Amino acid sequence: MNKDQVEGKVEQVVGKVKQGVGEAVGSQDLANRGVVDQATGAAKETWGNAKDAAKQIHDAHKEEVTEKADETRHSISDRVEKAKDKANEKIEDFKQRHTA
Repeated sequence: MNKDQVEGKVEQVVGKVKQGVGEAVGSQDLANRGVVDQATGAAKETWGNAKDAAKQIHDAHKEEVTEKADETRHSISDRVEKAKDKANEKIEDFKQRHTA
């Protein structure tokens, strides 16, 4: 496990705590920052996963590294976009619940 993976996991946990506390005390700002922290942590963890995968691929198959890295980048890009969309959906849902 590399530094980015660990930091990403920690940031996600901190974000969940912030979101929970924010929801519990009625602070939309804190809850929203918690969701943002979760998305940022997920992106950082995913980046760490990509770096780890790239290193493993490089060590095992040096000539295949370029092709695999490209696939990994596209996969990560898709996952980050999906994570962002999911976080935005949660934020919108949270706003809907707390603005009425």
